[in-house]
Amino acid sequence: MKQYKYFKRGVKVPHYKNTENVETTVMPIPDLVEIPMLHHIGAPCEPLVKPGDEVLVGQKIGDSDKYISAPVHTGVSGKVKKINSILFPNGVTVKSVLIETDKKQVVDQSIKPPVINSKKEFIAAVRESGLVGLGGAGFPTHVKLNPPEGIKIEYLLINGAECEPYITSDYRESIENSWNVISGINIIMEYLEIDKVIIGIEDNKPKAVEVLTGIAKTSDKIDIMPLKSKYPQGAEKMLIYSLTGKVVPAGKLPLDVGVIVMNVTSVAFIASYIKTGMPLTKKRITIDGGAIKHPSNIEVFVGTNIKEAIKFAGGFKEEPKKILMGGPMMGVSQYNLESPILKQNNAILAFNEKQSKMPEQTACIKCGRCISACPMNLMPVYFDIFNESKDADQLLKLDILSCIECGSCSFVCPANRYLVQSIRNGKLLVRAKGSK
Repeated sequence: MKQYKYFKRGVKVPHYKNTENVETTVMPIPDLVEIPMLHHIGAPCEPLVKPGDEVLVGQKIGDSDKYISAPVHTGVSGKVKKINSILFPNGVTVKSVLIETDKKQVVDQSIKPPVINSKKEFIAAVRESGLVGLGGAGFPTHVKLNPPEGIKIEYLLINGAECEPYITSDYRESIENSWNVISGINIIMEYLEIDKVIIGIEDNKPKAVEVLTGIAKTSDKIDIMPLKSKYPQGAEKMLIYSLTGKVVPAGKLPLDVGVIVMNVTSVAFIASYIKTGMPLTKKRITIDGGAIKHPSNIEVFVGTNIKEAIKFAGGFKEEPKKILMGGPMMGVSQYNLESPILKQNNAILAFNEKQSKMPEQTACIKCGRCISACPMNLMPVYFDIFNESKDADQLLKLDILSCIECGSCSFVCPANRYLVQSIRNGKLLVRAKGSK
C-alpha cells in the first residue's frame, strides 16, 4: 500500500461509531412513502404520475429535461394518493408524490439490466438509474462521469473515509457489499478508460481496509489507501490531496486536475444496477444519537419518513431535542419527523437535551484557532466580522465562496462563535450582490 500526502489543518473529532459492528437490517414496507422530486444538486423533476395512478416497483415517477438533474423512481407498488408540496429545511418548496403502498411489490415490466456497449450508453444508463452522489452531496452521477471533450481522467478516487462522527453506513457497505464495490469500480474503469484507482479509507476502519484489499488483489490497477483519521478527510479536495498530492485550485473542479471522486456506496450501486436494472429506490442509513434506544444501520425505501425509520430502530429512549439528517458536523437540522428520507441521506441522528444544547456565544478573542483549523486555508474569523457588518465586498475578497462549511472552525472556537451559520449568511450576501 502506498501512502501519499495528508492535508494540513482540519481537526480531530470524536468518532462515536456505535454502529460499526451492527449489520444492516431491512425495514418492512411502510404504509405510505412520500418521494420528493428533488434529491440532488440541480433542477428538480416534474411528476410523471397523478393522483389515482397505480405505480409499480422501479417505475419512474419524476424526471426533468435539464442536464443537471436525475430521474426519480418508486421502490414500492401502490396507488398515488396525492401530488404534494413539502418544505425542505433550507426553505425550498419541492413537489412530492405521496404513495399508499399495497405491500404486493409488483415490479414494473420495464425493469431489466441495461444494454451497454459504449461509453455513451453507459452514461445514459447511469442517468436512467437515478443515481446521485450517495455520500451526501447529491450531485447527479451521470454528469460527474461525463467530462467534457479534451479532459483526460487520470485517477478514479473512491471515498470510503466516512470521517463524520456516528455515521457507519458507508463502512457497512464496504463490509457487506464489498464485491459490488470492486465490480462497480471495474465497470467505471472500463467505460471511462481510467487506469488508476485508489480507495481511500480512514485508518480507524481496519476491517474495511482488509476486506477490500483482499478483493482488490484481482486487479493491479486498484490500490487501497489507509488515510490518517482526521476531519474533514472525506471532503473532496482533502481526499484528492491526500491520495494523489494534486491540489484543486479555487473555483475549479476535480475534473480540472484529471480526477473523478465517487462515494463507495455509489460505485457499489452502479454494479447492482448493471446486473439487475433496478434503479435507486433504497438507502442504507445509520440511526444513532443519545435519544435513540437501539442505534442501528437500516435499509429503507427512499421516501420513508424519519419517524417510521426511528420507530423501526427501537424508537426513542428519551425525548429528542434535535434531529439531524447527516452527521453532527455538516448535517441538516430537521423541523418535522414526517420529513422523507432522500437518496443522499446517510444518517438520522437524534440528540438528547445534553447533546443538543447550544453553547452561548461570547466575544471573539482573536486567537486564530479557526484559521489554524480551516482545511481550505481561509480566515473564518473575518468572515464572521464582515458578515455582521454586511460587507459583501470584503467577504468576496477573502474568498468566502471557497468555504466548504465543514464546521472545523466552529468546533475549535473557544468563544463558541456560530461561525458556519455566519459564513452561510455571508455567502447569501455575496450572491445577492452578484445577482444585482
